[in-house]
Amino acid sequence: MPTYLPQSSDYLPYWILFVSILAIFNTIQNFITLSLTKQVYNAKPEQVTELSSRLSGIWTFTSAVIRFYASYNINNKEIYQIALWSYVIAFFHFASEFLYFKSAKVGPGPLSPIIASPIHQRLAVKCVNSP
Repeated sequence: MPTYLPQSSDYLPYWILFVSILAIFNTIQNFITLSLTKQVYNAKPEQVTELSSRLSGIWTFTSAVIRFYASYNINNKEIYQIALWSYVIAFFHFASEFLYFKSAKVGPGPLSPIIASPIHQRLAVKCVNSP
């Protein structure tokens, strides 16, 4: 395994690193265009503004940094728990946009974070509960 990748015997750090890299792409697009953000909030795309997109970009970058750091420090309980909470917060944000605020409807944009968060949480529980 190349030394620049997280060193681990399981796949969880690689998953976290992959999600972190995707989040960096999402951060960049949030600052460049509104089109992909409007795909996420596809039921009310008119509510997506330059300001809301930049705020989303900053949050996404923050979570990317947290997750990147966690992928390389997977055995540090405190760092890992902060990363796990970043997934919980993202899940509740997107679930509330989908179910309560109704700014998102079924489609790949809003569903991918809703699906990715529980997958990570399930992997996390398995990893944390392992000896």
